Amino acid sequence: MASKASQRLLRVVEALGVQPGDRVLEIGCGHGVAVSLVCDRLTTGRVVAVDRSAKMVAAATERNRPWIDAGRAQIRAGSFEDLDFGQERFDRIFAVHVVAVAREPGLSIARGLLTPGGVLSLFDQTSPGSPEIVKSDFRETAPGVSGTVTL
Repeated sequence: MASKASQRLLRVVEALGVQPGDRVLEIGCGHGVAVSLVCDRLTTGRVVAVDRSAKMVAAATERNRPWIDAGRAQIRAGSFEDLDFGQERFDRIFAVHVVAVAREPGLSIARGLLTPGGVLSLFDQTSPGSPEIVKSDFRETAPGVSGTVTL
């Protein structure tokens, strides 16, 4: 189901270290390619993906229909800062090139959605066309740790 995935997204999902039972949140899912890649790694876990664009949510939903029907994926429309996740918390939260989660209040909101020991990973290219991607990891309360990774 992860056909036509870019090398960048393949490397991002690999760098996440998703485990079979993880609960994962993707912020800014676009066409849902990373959702498919994450679902390929899950057995008992699930992924929730959000995007502000109704058009992107429709595309992600169509692409991931088998995963949604199997209960492994949920695609939601809206700004993650405004969506109600209730008591649901996530082991891994990630975003690729999403400014809203890289600054306040988005950063605090996302960190508040982590399980104890969970990780928020933000990915951004060092420059357009570069194979290097900066991965910044944040825990629930600890300061962020950044590193440049050639993915």
